[in-house]
Amino acid sequence: MGVPATCTAFVGSRRIASGSLAEVALATKRVVDARSDEPVLIFDDASAHQVEIDFRGSADDVLARLDEGKASRGPGRPKLGVTAREVTLLPRHWDWLAEQPGGASAVLRRLVEDAMRHGGAKLRARQAGEAADRFMRTMAGNFAGYEEASRAFWRGEIERFDTLIAPWPVDVRDHLRKLAAIAWDESATS
Repeated sequence: MGVPATCTAFVGSRRIASGSLAEVALATKRVVDARSDEPVLIFDDASAHQVEIDFRGSADDVLARLDEGKASRGPGRPKLGVTAREVTLLPRHWDWLAEQPGGASAVLRRLVEDAMRHGGAKLRARQAGEAADRFMRTMAGNFAGYEEASRAFWRGEIERFDTLIAPWPVDVRDHLRKLAAIAWDESATS
């Protein structure tokens, strides 16, 4: 997983900050340094995966470690954003790739680009739905009405969903509404 374009941090059920990873890290560092007893969670806005940050040391130390994480890339052509990774295929797949013009990497890039163009809307809709569900499960899994709200979300029952999450803490509810709206918009276009 790469560096999130934007993320959102919560202390308990209160939103601390949203924005770039550096902005959110600094705002969260201030909360961590204030010794809040509530858990601090940072979410990638696109995937709702939790983002782990080492808050030891000064704010400059935290930012330096973020920059180290961005710079530590493996083999490939980093200036172009190319990263070498292992691909496991059956012998017949390698044989087929060997017969194609441009080499295996070029063929695989073309196949991926084609799949992204033609299956992108469905993939984006699935990913957006999973992100909303992941955030809801993490932040609201113990809230009253969670299971019904989850079912309403997946059924696309917007009014019922809004009614069920209305009593939840405002910051959690508002962030979840934002993620749900993205998922529903993507589903409508797929």
